[in-house]
Amino acid sequence: MRIADKWQDYELIDCSDGERLERWGETILIRPDPQVIWKPEKTNELWRQANGRYIRSNTGGGRWTLYKDVPGYWTIGYGELRFNIKTMGFKHTGLFPEQAVNWDRTMELIRSADRPVSVLNLFAYTGGATVAALKAGASVVHVDASKGMVTWAKENAVRSGVADRPVRWIVDDCMKFVQREIRRGNRYDVIIMDPPSYGRGPNGEVWTLEDKIYDFVQNCISLLSDNALMMLINSYTAGLAPSVMQYILGTGVLPRLGGVVECDEIGLPVTATGMVLPCGASAFWINK
Repeated sequence: MRIADKWQDYELIDCSDGERLERWGETILIRPDPQVIWKPEKTNELWRQANGRYIRSNTGGGRWTLYKDVPGYWTIGYGELRFNIKTMGFKHTGLFPEQAVNWDRTMELIRSADRPVSVLNLFAYTGGATVAALKAGASVVHVDASKGMVTWAKENAVRSGVADRPVRWIVDDCMKFVQREIRRGNRYDVIIMDPPSYGRGPNGEVWTLEDKIYDFVQNCISLLSDNALMMLINSYTAGLAPSVMQYILGTGVLPRLGGVVECDEIGLPVTATGMVLPCGASAFWINK
C-alpha cells in the first residue's frame, strides 16, 4: 500500500464506528466512512469538539451539522499545491487527500521527462491532478461533466499559481470526449482517470463501472502518444480489485508500448493508532 503521509494541512486523527475524525487546516470534521467497521472507544476529545459532522439519513443522503464556525470555504496546502475546501453534499469536501501519493508520482515523472508533456485528466473533479501536472510543467486538458467542478478546479489553479499555464477546461461527458479525440487524432503523453462507480447514459440508462471500464480504458489507450510516459486509473469501487485494473490496463498498453503495469491500494495514516486506513486503489502504466 502507498501511504499519503506527507500532509501538513490534513490529518486523519482517528476513525471508529463508521466515522473519520479529520483535521482540514484548523477545521475539525467528522465524516462517515463505511469501511470503518471497527468500534474502539472514541477517547480523543476532538470527537466532542469538532466543528462539524456529516450525519447520514436512514432514507439516503444526509446533512452537515455545524457545531462551530465553519467558513464558506477555506484553503489548505500540500507542498507546492493549494486547494479550496468546503463542506458539500454527500459528506465531501472537494478533495481526496489520499490522492497526494498519485500527485507526487505524476509530478516526478513529468519533471524527469525533461521535455514538453501533454496530460489528459478525465473525470477530473476539482483538479487535484490537474494542478499537480501544471505545477510540474505539463500542459493539461481537464475534462469533467460538472460545470461547477470545473469552475472549482479553475479556482484551485489560481490558488496554486498555475492559472496562466497551458490548460484547457472542458465541461463534457468523458466517454464522448474520448471518442471525439480519437476521431481528431489527438494524442497525450499522460492519461489520468478517476471514473465514478455509477453513471447515467444520455438517455438516462444506468451503468456500472465494472460494465464499462474495459472498453473505455481501451479507447483511452489509443490516445497515448508513441512516447507516452504514464497512464493512471483510480478507483473507489469496492468490486473492482487493483489487480483487475492492472490486468485491464496491461492487456491494452503493454503489447503496443511495453513498459510496466503496477497496482496497489492507497491509504491515509491514522494518528491515533499508527495504522493505515485503505482509501481506494490505483493502477499505473509507466513507460520504463
